[in-house]
Amino acid sequence: MNTTVKALALAASMLLSLSACNANATPSSNEQVKKAFTTRFPTREVLSVSETPVKGVYEVVVKGKQIVYTDAEAKYLFVGDLIDTVAKTSLTEKKMTELNRVSFSKLPLQYAIKEVRGNGARKLAVFTDPDCPYCKQLERESLPDITNVTIYTFLYPLAQLHPDAPRKARQIWCSKDRLATWTAFMRDGQELTGTDKCDTSALDKIEAMGDELGITGTPGLIFGNGRLVPGAIAKDDIEKLLDAK
Repeated sequence: MNTTVKALALAASMLLSLSACNANATPSSNEQVKKAFTTRFPTREVLSVSETPVKGVYEVVVKGKQIVYTDAEAKYLFVGDLIDTVAKTSLTEKKMTELNRVSFSKLPLQYAIKEVRGNGARKLAVFTDPDCPYCKQLERESLPDITNVTIYTFLYPLAQLHPDAPRKARQIWCSKDRLATWTAFMRDGQELTGTDKCDTSALDKIEAMGDELGITGTPGLIFGNGRLVPGAIAKDDIEKLLDAK
């Protein structure tokens, strides 16, 4: 999913609500900014507020790991990268990296399709949609030659993009050999023929977990060091991230 489009949609929905909200206070602290922001945008849960190096501009993180910037009274906001032109770094990207850190040990690995290659020492979790073309690209081009890794595949169909994906995810989950079925379907292009009638409550739990982690698109890769990276990235990049501390 295009995260820029999602961010713009978030900003648009906030701007529409400005016509119905008023705040007379003059916030002078992070907590007051949070209060003003919540008053103007009551449907947006604020996770954190912090000052930026730009005087009078505050960073607001809302549920879904979306970052917006606002003034002290939350009268104005913008969505986009805040760039430090001296250090030549994106403060927004740095913050997103922090937000996207995941405790790998806390992932419910019992709900994943597990594949051990070589000694299995390195760890990788993949949130994936059976109808996502980028997920198939990842499976066919980036992952095949990677070894000494344990891959945990979480079935995460995005029904709003791929209406038939939930049924296919259920078929894979209900198969006798989930790994073999997944591999044949995603990497070899074999059609799914099995039933989708079994206990699929695990898929509901995966969906809830993905929402909590802020995963809005597939594939979403979580490495052993907790780094969450979106997209069908190249094999060499996966290797580097698998070895990163």
